[in-house]
Amino acid sequence: MDASSYDEFGNYIGPELASSSEEEEEENDYETEAAQAHADQDEVDEQSDQEGHSSGESGGYSELTAMARRMDIAQTQVVLHEDKKYYPDAEEVFGPGVEALVQEEDTQPLTEPIIAPIKVRKFQVDEEEGLPDTSYTKEFLVDLLGYPTMTRNLAIAGHLHHGKTALVDLLVASTHEWPEWDKAAPVATPTAKMPKPSERAFGYTDVHQLERQRGISLKAMPISLVAQDTKGKSYALNIIDTPGHVNFIDEVVASLRLADGLVLVVDAVEGVMVNTERIIQAAVRERLAITLVVNKVDRLILELKLPPADAYYKLKLTIEEVNAVIAACPLASPSMCLSPELGNVCFASTSFGWCFSLQSFAKRYVEEWDMPISPKELAKRLWGDVYYHPERRTFMRKRAEGGKDAKRSFVHFVLEPVYKLFALVTSEDEPQLRPALEALGIRLRKTDYAMNVRSLLRRVLCQFFGPPTGFVDMCSAHVKSPIDNAATKTEHLYMGSMDSEVAQAMRSCSADGPLLISAVKQYPSSDASQFFVLGRIFSGTVTADQAVRVLGENYAPGDDEDMALATVTGAWLYCSRYKIPVSGLSAGSWVLLGGVDGSISKTATIFDTTTVAEDDLAIIRPLQFSAESVMKIAVEPVVPTELPKMLSGLRKIGKTYPLAQTRVEESGEHIILGTGELYLDCIMHDLRCMYSEIEIKVADPVVSFRETVAETSALKVFGDSPNGKNRLTMIAEPMEKGIAEDIEAGKVSLSWAARQVGQFFESNYNWDILAGRSIWAFGPGDCGPNMLSDDTLPAETNRTRLRAVRDAVKQGFQWAAREGPLCDEPMRNTRFRILSAELAESAIHRGGGQVIPAARRVCYSSFLTAEPRLMEPVNFVEIQAPAACVSAVYTVLGRRRGHVTHDAPKAGSPMYMIKALIPTIDSSGFETDLRTYTQGQAFCQQYFDHWQVVPGDPLDKGTVLRPLEPSSGQQLARDFMLKTRRRKGLSDDVTIDKFIDDPELLAVVKSFEAM
Repeated sequence: MDASSYDEFGNYIGPELASSSEEEEEENDYETEAAQAHADQDEVDEQSDQEGHSSGESGGYSELTAMARRMDIAQTQVVLHEDKKYYPDAEEVFGPGVEALVQEEDTQPLTEPIIAPIKVRKFQVDEEEGLPDTSYTKEFLVDLLGYPTMTRNLAIAGHLHHGKTALVDLLVASTHEWPEWDKAAPVATPTAKMPKPSERAFGYTDVHQLERQRGISLKAMPISLVAQDTKGKSYALNIIDTPGHVNFIDEVVASLRLADGLVLVVDAVEGVMVNTERIIQAAVRERLAITLVVNKVDRLILELKLPPADAYYKLKLTIEEVNAVIAACPLASPSMCLSPELGNVCFASTSFGWCFSLQSFAKRYVEEWDMPISPKELAKRLWGDVYYHPERRTFMRKRAEGGKDAKRSFVHFVLEPVYKLFALVTSEDEPQLRPALEALGIRLRKTDYAMNVRSLLRRVLCQFFGPPTGFVDMCSAHVKSPIDNAATKTEHLYMGSMDSEVAQAMRSCSADGPLLISAVKQYPSSDASQFFVLGRIFSGTVTADQAVRVLGENYAPGDDEDMALATVTGAWLYCSRYKIPVSGLSAGSWVLLGGVDGSISKTATIFDTTTVAEDDLAIIRPLQFSAESVMKIAVEPVVPTELPKMLSGLRKIGKTYPLAQTRVEESGEHIILGTGELYLDCIMHDLRCMYSEIEIKVADPVVSFRETVAETSALKVFGDSPNGKNRLTMIAEPMEKGIAEDIEAGKVSLSWAARQVGQFFESNYNWDILAGRSIWAFGPGDCGPNMLSDDTLPAETNRTRLRAVRDAVKQGFQWAAREGPLCDEPMRNTRFRILSAELAESAIHRGGGQVIPAARRVCYSSFLTAEPRLMEPVNFVEIQAPAACVSAVYTVLGRRRGHVTHDAPKAGSPMYMIKALIPTIDSSGFETDLRTYTQGQAFCQQYFDHWQVVPGDPLDKGTVLRPLEPSSGQQLARDFMLKTRRRKGLSDDVTIDKFIDDPELLAVVKSFEAM
């Protein structure tokens, strides 16, 4: 740098420099000269290449020389920054046709991968290779279903862990190629110390992923198969496996609607449990034949180690317990009695793969020893007080005739051989065991003898007893075929005229009649993207691509609001893990339909569109449940913008859970109601993982309440219409005990003639015949536990005008009964009596807009003057525990306002049976608390039992409620009401002032309250 060109401050003072434009021109000239040189060089290279092709060795040398020149040029040429390429683009890496996205910074969270993996939506277990191999062809099964006399529709039900799914597994293993069942070890009754079973041990009908995680059945799953009886005759069995937990009694009730008979599974050790009683009651209400399978007989041998004689008494006691429950049902008949000698009882150990009836066991003796007696006659001598003398070889009715040598025939011929076989397998090694088994016709491989004892027992017993032909004998003889049971089903379920063409076709189970299908269950596809409808065909034939009419539960003749048109996109036989596509199925069969679920919420009745006129349409009676959904939770999405996804998931939840209810409170909360904690937990799993796939926040569980009155209204209360030209006077009073339950159970209905309704109340509750005839409505709904009656006198009220506004008054009553004044909860056990009515002369002044609000207000005011009370649900709890844990059970119950109603040891077992009542609001976490206090030794089942009045007056403003402290005693009613109102966004104060406009009446009411 020349120092003379800069001054002392560093500023340039030298000669002028070239401008930037001149520099750019020089650079451009340089680039042009370089490009021209490259072009000349390319021409030279091309000429050299052409010369190289025409010459030999000189051509190869020229090509190498040209390549070296290109490399020198590539290394020395100048590349601009924007033309530099550091990384290959997407097309070079992934191939052509790949979309390249250019995003700004922070538009994608770090938790989300740039290229997300393919998500496989599969929530159920399916057969991986299509239809499995069976001992019969699928065509034979479908053809056999076309003969209703050769078909049996069965529901397998029982208490939790009594072996229902294992019984279905036994039937599946005898007809299907199922290698997992052969390899899996027998699973005993689950206990707290047992390890989690391997995947191979899961039941064939447990296809839901949550069922496999919890180890219990949660959904009723059907399967159709062909089985043979002891004579080799084939029957098509439509079987549905039901859950055993008390929370899922709705699945059992829906399954019984499909079936013609119930197969009741009872544990030989535990006997009749709480859910067993409820299932029997539901089956009797549905007028189904009942058969019994006494399961887990192996527990008497391996666990309790009872001698054969004591085991007989234990089995007899179990059967007697079942008969006692059946006899206690109001609709039961003596013909429903169960006894092994009648052939409607089987004995089984499904975990070890055997099941037999007395006839199938007798058949083995007759064939083995060539007895001159039929198996049926021999079976009659194998139960009860029948003894066998081995030396005389005679049967006798009295043991004294044979002396000490005489043994009970069931013990001698049935139990002792089974005991000996168990003892032989568990105690002997292969050298001693093999000849003994071969003498019985049991041949095993060398590797089988190296198995553990339980697996070896299953192999031996499976071969000894063979397939469950005795079970098929029992079902074919004691469960009616669809054609024989069609008349009973039709008269019980069809709500239309019995003289119509549809009813006649249903009674004869005609395949050529009008199509009628009762749809009771909906099942999601394996990816939960669509729903299929399972139903029973009562008449006609359904085919794919058939146009049908779908009638909802609220359909009424002349009202098309709950009717929709649909097209059957497919028909299948549903077999749990696989579906058999069919072109059509006829009356008496179960069918899985696609494309008709759009308008179905719970159940539906499906007709074809051509053969039945709209005036003749009627529905199948909706399902009637013995349980109520009293426990509820509030849900909302973590991300508010995902609310539509949650609402769509809630609609799908309503399709798959029969007793689940969803609604929106006035505060905007989305409420889910269920039968218990497990029920709601399963709903939330499906909502989060299957149907919405979003994060959802859940509030603490609460319960539904009911509002009632304790006394008759202190005075007559009247209410005016908004225009002041109509006045209704009412009083409220509690109903007699039992009326509400009879209304809910359907024992009385206002669809009857007025004379019949009056006779019912006269004979059962000693009412006056006119009082029974004056009933206007039950509410809320047609079977609600509240009543509206007309007690007006003709001399005081214009009956013509009153009849004209009758529907409006009933609507106001229904509104009030559905949302009570205390905390917007339904009313219960309350009767409203209309004493007088002053109505406007002009019809325009007494329309629905005037009368409905007046009726609602007067219902509220009369209710609040009759000592209103709050009612809470109460659960019945059945607890099994060892004797040492009984005191701990009492402690846990006492902390939750529970009390014991029954405490006694279970006959024939080391367990105590404790029955108790506990308020539902205090039952959350009760099972966990119980297991903690008893070190996991106690097991309980609980379900809603009844409603009871909460202690205290909910309107007593003198009650002191301390924050953050639990209320007790007389504070509970006030505490429950205020917390419920706050949760719903209502004001704390409940006053009668806003329901009474007349100041004089209000003053009188206030004076009564002051007293």
